[in-house]
Amino acid sequence: MSKARVIVLSVVHGQLTKAEAARRFGVSWQWVHTLVSRYELGGLDALEPRSRRPASNARATPPAVRDRVLSLRRHLTEAGLDAGPVTIAWHLGREGLLVPSTSTIRRILTAAGLVAAQPRKRPRSSHIRFEAAQPNETWQADFTHWRLADGTDMEILNWLDDHSRFLIACTAHSRVTGDDVVEQFLLAAEQHGLPASTLTDNGSVFTSRFTGGRNRFEYLLAALAVTQKNGSPAHPQTQGKIERFHQTLKRWLAQQSPAAAIGDLQAQLDRFRHHYNEQRPHRATGRTTPAEAYTARIKAVPRGRPGTHFRVRLDTIDRFGKLTLRRAGRLHHLGVGREHATRPALILVTEHDATVVDSRTGELLSSHRIEPDKNYWRNQQRSPGRWPGLQL
Repeated sequence: MSKARVIVLSVVHGQLTKAEAARRFGVSWQWVHTLVSRYELGGLDALEPRSRRPASNARATPPAVRDRVLSLRRHLTEAGLDAGPVTIAWHLGREGLLVPSTSTIRRILTAAGLVAAQPRKRPRSSHIRFEAAQPNETWQADFTHWRLADGTDMEILNWLDDHSRFLIACTAHSRVTGDDVVEQFLLAAEQHGLPASTLTDNGSVFTSRFTGGRNRFEYLLAALAVTQKNGSPAHPQTQGKIERFHQTLKRWLAQQSPAAAIGDLQAQLDRFRHHYNEQRPHRATGRTTPAEAYTARIKAVPRGRPGTHFRVRLDTIDRFGKLTLRRAGRLHHLGVGREHATRPALILVTEHDATVVDSRTGELLSSHRIEPDKNYWRNQQRSPGRWPGLQL
């Protein structure tokens, strides 16, 4: 029996007066009087200890904000998007609402039963992290698998900027080939500029270093003076950013209606890319979107070519030894030479010249001075050689 009950029962049964009970039990007369009053109003249950919590808290999260936290959590989760406290805080700020601390948001979610317990993870402090200092300093690339509605396996090729997490490109293929890698890289470089380096795994579409020789992608990077980096075999952590990105992509795709054809899948990827780059804050970029982080600093360029703007395209030399190139809305013909007919070519165009390189071997085939008023540009290269950017 609690001390409060003993005191009250001693008084109400006439054994002790309030003053005597106070002296015997070492409490004040006022406290004895309070206990007896509670007993008379509510019986023995009224003597149980009461909460000392304040009746109100001026710093408590407003109900409207609490409700919005919970609705954002449900909406983002259903859409297959990141719904952590950092992301929710970012959305609250964009909506002009009070932004609680991330720990407060986490407590709101936990109290509502919206947080699933996870095994204790390795502390972030133990990770050895690397991040490029500038946009376009390093592009990470890899592909992953996804199935259409009928179970057909597709492959998705992704290019991710290491510094900003900006999704450079995201394309669907029935199977990713070396030509797809080269084509998508050139399209991305045309739009965003050449990166200073690339980082990939050791897949055969990216490198032939373990099978001897070089593939088209390796020759292309060498011709453009882009440094190629490959992770250690069986160590995907080296390309950790692109590997982690695949989880985000697949979580989003899983919430969409299954694509019936490759075109439908590509349409979904285009929507995802826009949302990921423009409307989704990233923890690694200080709660800014990847697009904001990508444009916040000067872009890196391939070593040895500061300030040089390249236009790059792939083509095949025709049977007459010629290529065509459209510049400023006008079509020009490049005389490469009949001896090079049907060879796959890489055309590198700067402000003053156009250079043609064999895209498989890196051999310099022709060099042309840009003459805007002429339709035909002669080959200024008198002898075969190597494109200056090619390091073999």
